[in-house]
Order: sequence, then C-alpha cells, then structure tokens
Amino acid sequence: MNSGVRVSETAIPLRTPLFRGERRLRIALVGLPGSGKTTLFDAVSSTAPRSGELTGTQRVYRECTVQIGLDEASVVDLPSIHSLHHLEGDDLSALKYLLWGDDRPPVSMHEASRPPAPFAPPDLIIQVVDATSLQSHLELTLELSQFGRPIVLALNRMDEAVKKGLYINIKALQDLLGMPVRPTVALMGHGIAQLFGAAVNAAREQTCPLPQPPSRHIAESLRALAAAMNRPEIHAAFRAPHPLLVMQFAADDRFIEAELDQHFPLLLPEFRVLRAAAGLGLPRPLAEEVHADRHHRAATLVEAAARMGSPADGRGWRYWLDELFLHPQWGLIGSLAVFAAVLFVVFEISGWIDSMTTARLSVAFADWQPQSTGGVVGRAVLDGLIGLVGIVVPYMIPLVMLLVSLEEVGLMQRIAFVVDRGFHQIGLHGGVAVPFLLGLGCNVPAISGAARATSGRERVIASVLITFVPCSARSAIILAIAGKYLGAAGVFGIFALTLVVIAVMGRLLSRADREIGPGQVQEIPPYALPTWRTLLAETWARTSDILTIVTPLLVGGSVVLALLNHVGADSLINTLLMPVTVWWLGLPLVLGVPLLFGVLRKELSLLMIYQALGTKEIGSLLDSVQIVTLLLFLTFYIPCVSTFAVMLKTIGRREALFSVSVSVGAALLIAGILRLGLSGAQVLTG
Repeated sequence: MNSGVRVSETAIPLRTPLFRGERRLRIALVGLPGSGKTTLFDAVSSTAPRSGELTGTQRVYRECTVQIGLDEASVVDLPSIHSLHHLEGDDLSALKYLLWGDDRPPVSMHEASRPPAPFAPPDLIIQVVDATSLQSHLELTLELSQFGRPIVLALNRMDEAVKKGLYINIKALQDLLGMPVRPTVALMGHGIAQLFGAAVNAAREQTCPLPQPPSRHIAESLRALAAAMNRPEIHAAFRAPHPLLVMQFAADDRFIEAELDQHFPLLLPEFRVLRAAAGLGLPRPLAEEVHADRHHRAATLVEAAARMGSPADGRGWRYWLDELFLHPQWGLIGSLAVFAAVLFVVFEISGWIDSMTTARLSVAFADWQPQSTGGVVGRAVLDGLIGLVGIVVPYMIPLVMLLVSLEEVGLMQRIAFVVDRGFHQIGLHGGVAVPFLLGLGCNVPAISGAARATSGRERVIASVLITFVPCSARSAIILAIAGKYLGAAGVFGIFALTLVVIAVMGRLLSRADREIGPGQVQEIPPYALPTWRTLLAETWARTSDILTIVTPLLVGGSVVLALLNHVGADSLINTLLMPVTVWWLGLPLVLGVPLLFGVLRKELSLLMIYQALGTKEIGSLLDSVQIVTLLLFLTFYIPCVSTFAVMLKTIGRREALFSVSVSVGAALLIAGILRLGLSGAQVLTG
C-alpha cells in the first residue's frame, strides 16, 4: 500500500500459513449443470481471467487469481460434472485434472496427449450446489468426498429455496457431511465472502470430509475386492484414494478397468472374479446397486437436514432493496438512481452552497485590484484560498459525506457488485464505482478513494481514467457554454463522449499492461444506519489531504499566473502556443494563456476566456465548431493542479506524469480531429 494514502488502522489477526505467491491456494469450482458455478466464478474473477480447453476436449475451463483477505487463491471454474462414474471423453478429463492436474501418474504416462490442464491439481474443492434440488447434487458430494481433500459446500440459490418453502438446517448438513457448508446467493453476492473465508480456513486446517462409505450390505460385499486392490503398486500407479478406486471399479468404470488391464494384466482377472462375487448376494447388479445406494444415502441426508414448509413471501424492505440494487438487471436501475442522487448533490445542493460561500467571497473582494507587485502577490494568494474554499466546502465535503453515508448503509457495496462485470471491460473492479461517482464532484478525493480501493496497475488505470470524469467545474463549463450555444443535444453529446473516451482508454490501458490484478471477493454487508462519529471521521480522513497537498500548489500556481500577467508575459505565451491554439485547434490566439493556466482551476479558465475575448458573449466571436473544440479541449485537458498533486502522492511521479501526457494527448487529439471533421462537414454542406 502506498505510504501516502491515509487509511483507518484495524488490527487483523494473522493466521498462518499465509497462502500467497508460490504458496497460493488452488481451488476448483465443481458442480452439476445449472448450479450457479459460473456465476460464482464471475463474481470473484479478475478483470481478465485466463481460459483454455481441457486437453483433448472442447470443454472450456477458466482460471484466475483471487484475493481473499490477506490470502490468495488460484480459482479454476471447471466444466460441469454430472457424476464421477462411467466418465468418458470430455468428462473424464475433468476427473483427471481433479486427481492429478499437470502431474500425471504412471498409469497415464503412455498417453500421448498433454496433462488435462497446465496447472497443479486443487488443494481444495468448492462444490456449488443448487439448494432447490438438493438431492441430486448431494449424490455428487458423496462421490467427491472420496477424494480425501478438503471440500466446502456452497449452498447456492438459497433465496429461491426459501421462497419455495424449503428450509435447510445448515449445521445439521455440516455435521452429517463433515465439511463446511455456506449458504450463498451467487447472483446477488450474498455469502460469497463467507464461502471463500471458510475455504481458506478448511485448507489451513486440512479439514477433510467425513468418510462416506456405502451402506453396510455393499461394504460387506466389497470387503474382499477392497482387500485385494489394496496394493502399494496400484496406489503408486494411480495416485488416487483407495476407496475411490474400489468404488470406481465396482461401478464398472471403463477408464479404471482399461488402465488395470494395461498395467496389471495378471491381477485384473482376480479383481473381476471378486467383483462378480460381490454382486451375487445383491438384489440387482453391483453397478446398479452402488448407484441406487448413493441415491438413497443422498435422500437420507436431505430428509435429515431439510424440511418443507409454507413458501416465504420474502417481501420485507431488505428484500425489495436487494431486488433493486443486486438484481442483474434492476440493479443497474438502482445504480442509476444513486448516480442521479450524486448529480443532484453536485448541481443543486453544492451549487447552492457555492453561491453562498465562494461566490460571496469573490464579490466581497472583487474591487481589490492592486497594481504593485506585492499587492498582486497578495491578491493571488487570496484568489488561491478562495479557490480552495470553492473546491472543499461546496463540492468535496457534501459529496464525500453522501457517499460515506451510502457505504455505511450498505448500498455502495451492492452497486460495486452489480457494476463489477462492466468495470472488468476497462480493466477494473466494481470497487472503484465510489471513486468514479466522487469524481463527478471533484477528482481530488476520487483519486484518493481509488488508491484505497485498488493496488498495482489497477490503481494507475483507475487514477488515469478518473481524470476524464467531468468534475463539477468542468460540468459547469459544459452546461454554461454548451447549454447556451449548442443546446441540449450538444450537452448530451459532450457528456456521452466522455463515457466513450473512458471506456476506450480503459480498454487500451488494460490491454497495454499484461500485469493483471487478482479478482476480489466482495462482501455484501447487512443494511445499517450510519453513525455521526463514523460519518465525520471518514469524511475527514478522505478530505484532509487537501490541506497539505493541494493548498500550496493552488496558491503557488495562482501567484505564478498573477506575476506573469503583471509583467506582461501574456503575449509571449500566446505566441509560443500558436501551433496548438491557432493551427491545430483553430481558436483565437488570445486563448493560449486561458487554456494553459486552466490547470489551476477550470472555473478560472472560463473567467480568463471571458477576459481574453473581452466579452461573456463568446458566441459573437466564436463559431459553433470553435465552441465545440474549446469545450472538448477543456473537458479532456488536465483537470487541475490539485488533481496532479494528489496523483503524485498516490501513484508516484512517473505514473502521474504519464497521466498528464495521456490527458493532454487525448485533449489535443479528440478536439483537433473533431474540429477537422466538423469543419469538413461544414464545407461539404455549405
């Protein structure tokens, strides 16, 4: 974590061994079709999960690293498996991966193909179970328990089970299976953090499931066969648990029998005789009896741990809020509602506060226009401090307080979960949704927030993209000029273009850097009312940096600009900037200084434009193409010196300068190209 980012300190007990780096935990997601396994993987995956086909098949797996607290895990989303018995072709490759991974046993060395997957077998299995059809899934659970590895059961779709009146005793099911069971609703993010937390604990404690042997009559019938197959050479050749080998052979598994025939041809006849003898006293053929017994044991587990009751209506206020904020479709509407609330705060409440504070301060000192050098410096310091008040009081504090309140309530975490997959398209996680919303008020606290929510290259990408979010100052310029001269369509077009630029830049930045950050297990907290103590403490923590970082640069920049004006350097600067302003952007020469020093504050650039042109009616001096060009350049140009100062502290000098170059380059490229295009269109239509 960057030492410049202020975070609240919380003591977290460190449990060892710590699964990180080369000791990273390996987890396989296994389940029947329709269990929600892929939905669970999508909820925790990185922005660019790796994918491939199991060797010799067309079954696609996906794999990525996931951050689980202080631990890391390599999570593999395997193709769906119906059963471990009678597997052939594609399904058999999934079983081989679970058993051996990329380290094939002696019985598999004769195969010409590569290992099923290019990574090690799992340390732990998470089986995703559909709680609404528990019995069929528990049959697979009984088979997986023979692997002798830690297993965690994700009891998914619990919301649907409750609606249908199915009540599952989680503790009873855990005790019967001897494995952790966690209820989840993967589609809405409920229980995912608890599930992966239980997985890490199970791996750390090596909690393996209770043995789930077949019923007594089958176990007695297979006693002689199990004893005959319990040979060191067979165990060494297959590298598979002995109970699994016995049950697979008893169920006439073709793969096991074929390998025994090839590697132990002298023993196979004896095994076949013992298998035939085992089925003599059974009511049906041995393979069918094994399957029927597994079906019966799964049904017994369901009877012991679940009961039917009256369907729950689920119409409480928590239900409706989750439907609005966590539903895959409705959640986007809920997110837009929060976005609208943020805009209301920025343009209505913050605008009113601005008129009552900064505007009045500006009017109060408007008549003080000193001519001496000392007076000019004093006036510049005052302008810088007024600008500081204009950033902090109306736009930063109210918006930060609103978003902190929404986090304390639990809404922002839900929005982050819903928009997570969308943010994956630009190389980020949904956790940056809050900083992006904060950027609508001011980019300074937004970048600080992104530094808390991200790390590594994701922090850099988030910081660069936030500089393209139109803050309140840039939005005010767009609304003031475009609203007057371009109409509603022009305002909408500019804001829509910012979204396109953010999306395109995100794709380019994420593809240019091969370092992919880990996936995140996002916790969906219960709803809660915010407390004033937490609200004020968090607001201070997220805005206090403005005093130490931004104030010196804002005041110093104001002094430099005032001195340049005082000594008459404007014309020299305008002449030096002529290739940019006149030749490329097609703007009047006198706009060079306002565009250059707009980095102090965007509102200042608008005032300087009025002063340079000698009028607020800029439509009388600029045509529509020039107005569009000017607005686009101001929109994508460096937000302000305050933003650059925060970036220096959070992502470092090199990356901050890179962000500035991207911002300047994008502003010049977009404004210049659109100016040429619009000018050409005017010529063709005129």
